[in-house]
Amino acid sequence: MTTFRGVISYPIPPYQNVDIEPQFYQPRRFVISGITLGVTTLVTTSVDHDYVIGQQVRLIIPSVFGCYQLNESFGYVLSVPTTSSVEVSIDSSKNVDAYISATSNQEPAILAIGDVNTGAINTQGRINQQTFINGSFIDISPQ
Repeated sequence: MTTFRGVISYPIPPYQNVDIEPQFYQPRRFVISGITLGVTTLVTTSVDHDYVIGQQVRLIIPSVFGCYQLNESFGYVLSVPTTSSVEVSIDSSKNVDAYISATSNQEPAILAIGDVNTGAINTQGRINQQTFINGSFIDISPQ
């Protein structure tokens, strides 16, 4: 019997599947604490984020926080000015209300768009060169 990473055999028995938890994936969903409007949009998160340049992200903005016009909009990470802010390619310079810090049972969030695997989309012959989908999630579950 062959053992791979502590698994007795494949398929993985249900009792060995780790529950899917958001903290086991990178990049994660982050709560927005501020938004600076402009030709590009600067999003500030409440904690340090793990986004990198080139990832595709989506904004979830409940109407109580203002700038609800950005709800469900998506763009690419252009720069990471600080560990808790990210500049995205969303034009919010026209017809967008200012961000309002509010209290609600729904939180404004920024999250990566992608799939739940490593995102490899090609291989080249004997040399395994993988291209990864921008924004794809990486499973960092404990083994």
